[in-house]
Amino acid sequence: MNFIVTGGAGFIGSHIVEHLVEQNHSVTVIDNFHTAKLENLSRFRNKIEILDMDILDYEKLRSVVKNADGIFHEAALTLVQESFTKQKEYHDVNVTGTENIFRLAKEFGFKVVYASSSSVYGDTKKIPIREDAERKPLNPYGNTKLEDEYLAEKYSKLGVHIIGLRYFNVYGPRQNIAYAGVITKFLENIANGKAPIINGDGLQVRDFVYIRDVAKANLMAMESKVNFAFINIGTGAALSINDLANIIIKASGLAIKPVHGPPLEGDVKDSQADVSLAKKLLGWKAETKLENWLNETVQQIMKN
Repeated sequence: MNFIVTGGAGFIGSHIVEHLVEQNHSVTVIDNFHTAKLENLSRFRNKIEILDMDILDYEKLRSVVKNADGIFHEAALTLVQESFTKQKEYHDVNVTGTENIFRLAKEFGFKVVYASSSSVYGDTKKIPIREDAERKPLNPYGNTKLEDEYLAEKYSKLGVHIIGLRYFNVYGPRQNIAYAGVITKFLENIANGKAPIINGDGLQVRDFVYIRDVAKANLMAMESKVNFAFINIGTGAALSINDLANIIIKASGLAIKPVHGPPLEGDVKDSQADVSLAKKLLGWKAETKLENWLNETVQQIMKN
């Protein structure tokens, strides 16, 4: 199949590209390299086409996507704290850019699997979170992802096949430190012999899902007979940030304790996915155990 991956040089996008290449699909990457790195694609560079292009350039985008069998839309600005100060830029890229993809899907008839986010839920009263929970984002980034879902609902009624995958906390290799989640930041501190810095009391819980599992979920969604849905992509297990820090410290063998800093604005308290819909609709479930991966990764870091 001929697939396009927007944001394909980024953290999640590059792993989707790698998985598609492994499954012998033809892949074109669209990325403006605002935060992505070409080196993310280096191991399979000769097997793909890479286009330095912005998803806001509608006409150029149109000329490229017309022969696609499907698009994995990962291009987005994703830094929650930055979204407070760059609201127009976040809206332009995350909402207008996404609508460009949906409009072209309507014109040319291809399916879209795109990156939604657990941030659309905000602080829910009940966890694990089901897909039918109320959507009340706490920050501008989450608001853009909710607007994308409204657009997905609109275009699905016009006949476009769209699946929005609501990623929970994705982790793994190639995560950009500037845009990284808490795991990458903790590991960087450990590598430098420093204590993990926890924002707030550390009692907040997260559902951490491995990047390779996420990549597999994307292709399974594309190949599924599902024409429209929003689906949680997580593990169904929750871990507090305090426990995360302690697992990493224990694996390192360092005689340190976590340091607590002020809580972050717009930070969700508890996030844990109900993943039953992913299993029902896609036959997907996460396979990688976080603690196993952390132990292996920290031991590798301490050897270097």
